Amino acid sequence: MVRIADMDETVRSGAVAFARPFVHSPGFRELFTEGMDLVEEAAAYLDGEGRDHTRFLPRDVALAYSTESMRLTTRLMQLASWLLVHRALASGEMSVEEAAQQRSRIRFSQQDIVTAAETYQRLPERLKTLIGRSLRLQDRIRHLDSASAVPAAVANSRNPVAVQHLLLRAVFETGPR
Repeated sequence: MVRIADMDETVRSGAVAFARPFVHSPGFRELFTEGMDLVEEAAAYLDGEGRDHTRFLPRDVALAYSTESMRLTTRLMQLASWLLVHRALASGEMSVEEAAQQRSRIRFSQQDIVTAAETYQRLPERLKTLIGRSLRLQDRIRHLDSASAVPAAVANSRNPVAVQHLLLRAVFETGPR
């Protein structure tokens, strides 16, 4: 089992010294807190005030509310899963291999708004605000995920040049995962 600290040593022994992983940074802790706070805030809204809002919406807007709130929930669960896996990795509760395996189970589908603009504008402001914040968080996490993906081969490689090559390829890799 290769832990992140072991991988760090492998990477440090190469030609280019990489900074410690993002999961150990204050930036990750802030991102984690922001993401989990957003999950709690959205759940509280959808179970409380949001439920009250739906009673007074016209039928077409109520349908849009249902659609967008389900998409919001799905998006936030994907993001929370990603954050929890990375926190477990940072705390040493999970190895790099275990994190990669768990990460492969997270379906990071793009959860954009599907409601027509005219109808979307009629949704409650609070829901639109939560959707906007979740989309921005999704973009940030998807960017981090694609930029920080470390192939399993990196964790297992003892060849410093191969490690550098794999890390560079992971950063510049394009296309869906």
